Amino acid sequence: MEEPALHRRLGLAGAGVTNMLVMIGVGPFLTIPLLLSAMRGPQAMWGWVLGAVISIADGLVWAELGAALPHAGGGYRYLLEAYGPRGPGRLASFLYLWAMVVGGPMLFASGALGFSQYAAYLWPAMTPWLGKAMAAAVCLACTALIWRRIDRIGRLGLILAAAVLAACLWMILEGLLHGHVAGAAPASAARAGAPVVWAGLGAATLYALYDYGGYATVCQVGGEVKRPERTIPAAILIAIGAVAALYVAMSLSVVTAMPWREAARSSFIGSDFIARFQGRRAGEAMTVLVLISAFASVFGGMLGLSRIPFAAARDGRFFRAFARLHPTGEFPTFAVAYVGLASAACCLLDLEQAIKATTVITALVAAIPAVFAPTLLRRRGARLPFRMWLYPLPSLVALAGWTYIVAANGWFYLAVAAAALAAGVAAYLWRARRAREWPWESATAEAVPEAAKAR
Repeated sequence: MEEPALHRRLGLAGAGVTNMLVMIGVGPFLTIPLLLSAMRGPQAMWGWVLGAVISIADGLVWAELGAALPHAGGGYRYLLEAYGPRGPGRLASFLYLWAMVVGGPMLFASGALGFSQYAAYLWPAMTPWLGKAMAAAVCLACTALIWRRIDRIGRLGLILAAAVLAACLWMILEGLLHGHVAGAAPASAARAGAPVVWAGLGAATLYALYDYGGYATVCQVGGEVKRPERTIPAAILIAIGAVAALYVAMSLSVVTAMPWREAARSSFIGSDFIARFQGRRAGEAMTVLVLISAFASVFGGMLGLSRIPFAAARDGRFFRAFARLHPTGEFPTFAVAYVGLASAACCLLDLEQAIKATTVITALVAAIPAVFAPTLLRRRGARLPFRMWLYPLPSLVALAGWTYIVAANGWFYLAVAAAALAAGVAAYLWRARRAREWPWESATAEAVPEAAKAR
């Protein structure tokens, strides 16, 4: 009997939409007030701009990697090959996997918690614990929807995308109708000292990158993408460009049509903004669209993450259970179940701390190592169907951006990320010693073909 396998059924439309669903979600509807607070005025727009520059540079890195290695697992596979599958690549890929499996559920929990926060606009009497229970239910519902073949998921994503786009365009339209250019002028707080500006811009850029995050989701399902050499780069760059335009336009709408201090205090900026001009009923309708957007983001993110431990398990470097495929649906059953249950459990965390911790952990443990991967692959003479523009400038910009995010957000989150990194290294060394893999393997073991060891 032939072993079940992944098949390439996801086209450019489905891939691009999946990226955009993960990128938008509830993010801007939660973080516009946070950016305004961090930068103390409309100059928060610089956070969106800097975040877009870093995302485009990093997106070019991932586009080159995704086209060269279009397999399930995304960054896990790229770091393994770039750093050497018989050497440090084992540690680098394990740490990427570690960051995704440990930090990913917190990221999706933040989207689900954002869902429950907005639901309070419709149900003001909801208690914090009921909100957490609702967030956990969102994660479990997404798990049920992902429990199917990927081409059917792509079609479902197109339906969810319509609601996401409607919410964004509604805010932009109200800004065009009621905004005044003078509202976008920097506030007097912008003249604060350099340390305050540094910290404020760092926090604002972190929130922006949290919102932009998701453009590499297509890389995680690379083994299921049609014509990956063209589809993966196009899906990444189109998604970043479209989402950046939406975010800048939405933020300009808010700061030009609403006092920034009032916006900074809002817990439901999308709903409050629409209700300000169209009344409470319209605010409730906007809330429904935001809830659909939040749900769609959790749905798309969980889909991508489930393929990472699956790919590692198929390579023999993670628990075998994660390698199980549904016999007819051809999706990783145990991996999908783990992501859903872990995300539901992480809904017990605080929303803002979850956003910051997962972003800094991802930057230190996964994003920064990935920046060097294209250069290493080029030196190995790898076939590169897509080459990033202006190489090596995008790699250098991405490295500087991620380093800035890690350094500018305080010692607490740096310590959390460093602890996660140290725990990942320790876990890898413990597992590698038991399996007699690098750096513990013998010269004889090094000569054994990788495919044979995986069996």
